Amino acid sequence: MNSKVVNNTPATQRESLTDLLQQLVNSSAEIVHNEIELVIQEIREKGKAVRSGVLTVVTGVIISIAAFLFLCAALFIQLTSYMTPVIAALVTGAAMALIGAAIIFIGYRQVRIAFFKT
Repeated sequence: MNSKVVNNTPATQRESLTDLLQQLVNSSAEIVHNEIELVIQEIREKGKAVRSGVLTVVTGVIISIAAFLFLCAALFIQLTSYMTPVIAALVTGAAMALIGAAIIFIGYRQVRIAFFKT
């Protein structure tokens, strides 16, 4: 028949339960540690992507500023054929100042609406 004898003493059951609880604690700690490492890795990857995007945007802004300055120079050169260079520079500067003020006002309104929404 069955020659295997099962030892069901309370001491053996307690040791087994203690061992199982210890394994559970160790496994749980390892899972939490691995999850934290995974979150840190995801944050690093997203940080690299954001850094790359910001660098691209900054490069585009710098090129756009250079293009805007060339357009201002072209406007100034064209106006010098109709008026003196001093007046042409004043007209170009005033036009750019008005455009800049309008953009600042629009941005200010958007920020004010975003912060003080009711």
